[in-house]
Amino acid sequence: MSKIKSFMRKTSKTASISTTSPIDNTSLDTLSKIDTSVTTPANTPIEQTRWNGWGNVSINKKVSPHGAKLIKSHIGKTKKLSSVSLQKVLKTVPKSRLPAAMIELDTVSVDNEVRLRHARGQSFPDWIAMHGGDFKVFPDGVAHPQSTADVETLLKLASEYDLIVIPFGGGTSVAGHINPQKGSRPILTIAMSRMDQLIDLDIESQIATFGAGTQGPAVEAQLNAHGYRLGHYPQSWELSTLGGWIAARSSGQQSLGYGRIEQMFAGGTLVTPQGVLNIADIPASAAGPDLREMMMGTEGRAGIFTEVKMRVQSQPEEELFKVVFLPNWEAGKEVLRQAVQKNIRLSMLRLSNAVETDAHLHLGTTPSQFLAINTYLKARGLGSQKVMLTYGLSGDKAQNALALTQFKNLLKQHGGISGKLANLMGKIWSHGRFKFPYLRGTLWEKGIMVDTFETATNWHNIDEQMQQMQAAVQTALADEGEAVMAFTHISHVYKQGASLYTTYFFRAARDHTSTLSRWQKIKHAASSSLANGKATISHQHGVGRDHVPYLTAEKGKLGIQVTRDMLKSLDPEQRMNPGVLIE
Repeated sequence: MSKIKSFMRKTSKTASISTTSPIDNTSLDTLSKIDTSVTTPANTPIEQTRWNGWGNVSINKKVSPHGAKLIKSHIGKTKKLSSVSLQKVLKTVPKSRLPAAMIELDTVSVDNEVRLRHARGQSFPDWIAMHGGDFKVFPDGVAHPQSTADVETLLKLASEYDLIVIPFGGGTSVAGHINPQKGSRPILTIAMSRMDQLIDLDIESQIATFGAGTQGPAVEAQLNAHGYRLGHYPQSWELSTLGGWIAARSSGQQSLGYGRIEQMFAGGTLVTPQGVLNIADIPASAAGPDLREMMMGTEGRAGIFTEVKMRVQSQPEEELFKVVFLPNWEAGKEVLRQAVQKNIRLSMLRLSNAVETDAHLHLGTTPSQFLAINTYLKARGLGSQKVMLTYGLSGDKAQNALALTQFKNLLKQHGGISGKLANLMGKIWSHGRFKFPYLRGTLWEKGIMVDTFETATNWHNIDEQMQQMQAAVQTALADEGEAVMAFTHISHVYKQGASLYTTYFFRAARDHTSTLSRWQKIKHAASSSLANGKATISHQHGVGRDHVPYLTAEKGKLGIQVTRDMLKSLDPEQRMNPGVLIE
């Protein structure tokens, strides 16, 4: 075992990947002009992120003109909403209500901009608030603890002075997890960003201990220096944290190979209002209910994770991403189901339906590149119902070679088309895998509103569930004469079933309030289509505040009561993130 006292964080890693053209002697040589270098985002401090949007202020994602045109062909002409200035919003931040004894602590800040930057997450209502300027409520202060002892002290003071406490990881919640609510009690947000180091690495057991505030890029950079990897890559990886992943039961893009966060989380330290709960990193136990499982997904209601023990593995000898196309959704779905049930050793499987396939090809290419791809696929018998399947392999070369052979045979049986196009498109996907959230800001500037929701269900219910979800969303604004564009992909697969991830676009209304009202109609329609006992209200985003009304349909009244009682035993005064997860 090696103790790590300090660590020089690697902030970025760029590997140049060459491309080959022409592809199969067709006009696809135009694709070789696309930048496919794989870039790992730098670890981004909150002060370097956009105060009213996603990610690093120095990064932007362009949208192709014909991609924007495609969206507008579905929803109509758009008009940009206004955006207020940071200076104007700062004038609305009220005086802190924290007691003087709290304000005097070195770990606590009542600076107006610090409070503003910890007042909202990344949900659609958050974006409306940030651009419209109506934040409504701000935390009264933001604490930045550096140790478990600091968090213990803060929670004791919160009890003494009757404060509400909101844990804050990377601020990436899209379900309202971190938003302060109006009330008589002062609000203290506890931001974990200073607890971001690899503390210990047990090489023999492959257990790494981290501060729970460590962001995705810092996790992998610190492990990579020792030849290891965690392998958890949610879409929010650039900013989200280990503690947040565990609290919300997150899933990463390569969960098929590396597992979801519950397979990675081995134990750790949870500071609760009732004291410190130490969860041992025992590999398996029959000693009653599993506290590790019980505390995952508690979304800040039970306490704050400070140190977490994660199961890691050696860096793979080889990692590949490829894209293939199949004739239709049914063929693609069958490939995914058989691949996972036959235990083909892949790290990722993702299947876009026909509408999403067309949209991604528009958004990610120039018109000439789009034409080249379609010409290539049409010549091989694929028409308008074609679907795009993205897959990954991660391991030693012999393992990957065997898995690739098995998977190619399966693809061939179902009419899959790949060739050299598979490698190039895979590199393009890998290059942009964490950039989609930046597209939201680009589309906002064009008056195009975009949001997502997701679920998981059994294989026999996949098609019906997808149809219900998309129909609900597409007709949600019919009373206003507004069209909504929606498309879906399978993002994670299991032997039992798969997750469905839907993206939708709609027009901004005349003002921020009316636009939020449109979103609320769509969100209710989407969530109601999931609250049927056959699908989950969230496969990876968590419950937060936005999904609370729909949780009983999944858990049942008794399940809700059991959850409430468990949380109350650790937080009897209900000061930890009240209103999140359970009303």
